[in-house]
Amino acid sequence: MYFRTIAGAVAGLLALAAPGAASASECDRTCLGGLVTQYVDAVLAHDPSGLPLADALRVTEDGNPSRLGEGFWQGVTGKGTFRHDYLDVERQVAASHVHLLQGDVPVLVNLALHVEDGRIAGIETVVHHVTPDSPFQPRVLGEPVRGMDDPVPAGMQMSRADMVAVALRYAEGLRTGNFIDAGVPFAPETYRVENGVITAGQGCRGAECGLNLQRIMVHPGLIPSVVAVDEENGTVLMWMNFGYTDSYGPGRALVTMEAFKVWGGSIHAINAMFDFLPIGTPRMWPSEEPVRGL
Repeated sequence: MYFRTIAGAVAGLLALAAPGAASASECDRTCLGGLVTQYVDAVLAHDPSGLPLADALRVTEDGNPSRLGEGFWQGVTGKGTFRHDYLDVERQVAASHVHLLQGDVPVLVNLALHVEDGRIAGIETVVHHVTPDSPFQPRVLGEPVRGMDDPVPAGMQMSRADMVAVALRYAEGLRTGNFIDAGVPFAPETYRVENGVITAGQGCRGAECGLNLQRIMVHPGLIPSVVAVDEENGTVLMWMNFGYTDSYGPGRALVTMEAFKVWGGSIHAINAMFDFLPIGTPRMWPSEEPVRGL
């Protein structure tokens, strides 16, 4: 995914202002996870009528305005084998990586539900259909991402701001093409899964699987935006548009929601689901935390 180096002018990271935080009492972890379940069930039933929706609902798919029940909803025929939630109680975001099916075709859904007063006020998705010619053919969607659900060890929990800062070091490593110079703190057991394929760490099938040893493509136009911070579970979910590299297809960029297990000052696991979208694809949602150049 990152293995071709390019030249180009270095663009700074996009600065986005965070909105005011919602009260943590509005929707707890059980409530947020339940909203993800309700949403997935509604997609499978092709019927959004039972969802608890705010009066003013905003929906985007792949960075474009959409209508609830349209887009990828119309082709889904079943539930796959993988789902991993990222529940941000402070900011009231219920996010998830979800594996659905369209016949025999895996449909990988990056989902973020923006919640107000216990109701869904916004639905944000990035959706990838795994066709036979897709460069990544999922192999590990039938199991949890190793370590992602492990409890944060006692005394190793980090502040929200520090978790975000660690995840942004990874984004900076992608931007400059060097995780070492960017100071990305990988734990010894860290591994990365992308669209159901282990691309680094234990289980990787590449010629070089070490995160600090793999050749990284330079992504000078990379834009990161924080989607959710699950403080209890030690995870940060970040939307990223990798920008122009002339390597993801004509006029295309890789757009992902990438999750990082962060505790004790290090990244311990990474899970990403992505699609190849037009280079200018915006997130169209404000970051849940300030994101500034490093």
